[in-house]
Formats: sequence, structure tokens, C-alpha cells
Amino acid sequence: MPELTPEQVEKLCSIAEEAAREYILSKVPPKRVETLNISADVETEGEKPLTLTVEVELTLSPLMHNYDVQKLADEAVKEAFASAEKYLRDLKCRLRK
Repeated sequence: MPELTPEQVEKLCSIAEEAAREYILSKVPPKRVETLNISADVETEGEKPLTLTVEVELTLSPLMHNYDVQKLADEAVKEAFASAEKYLRDLKCRLRK
């Protein structure tokens, strides 16, 4: 896969962030979320190595005290990686044509 353009890197980050956000909000009502900060960062080294970092900061309402916040955040990160991987595969297929 060729080196990603700045636009492709930005889109990759946006896709990862949105996937994590959508996942969390599909599991918890938005009004029960006190803090939700999601960041995605891509580091590239040459043409091949690509490092994607996704961080989720999540605080739920005290009404959600029985909810496993760490597990939810971890699952959201997995969703972000899955969406990012799908985007990269689709991109790779398009570039081959």
C-alpha cells in the first residue's frame, strides 16, 4: 500500500473516532454520558508501517454506577480499529484498480 496522503490520514482518524463514538452511544443513552473524548492518531514510517492509536476518555452518569466503563471503552476502541481496518482495505482495493 502506498503512503497515505494527509487527507487519507485525516479520514482514517475521523472514521476511527466516529466508530468509537457510535459504539458507545449505541450502548449508553447520550444523556447518561458525562464525558466522552475520543482521539485517533496515525503515525507513518515510510510506506508500510502504520500505527493507529485510539484513546477513549469516558465518564458516565452516577446513575450508571453498575456499568463497566472500562470494558465499554475497550470495546469502542476495538470498533474503531475494525472500522479503520475496513477503510484501509477498501482504499487498498481502490488503489489496485
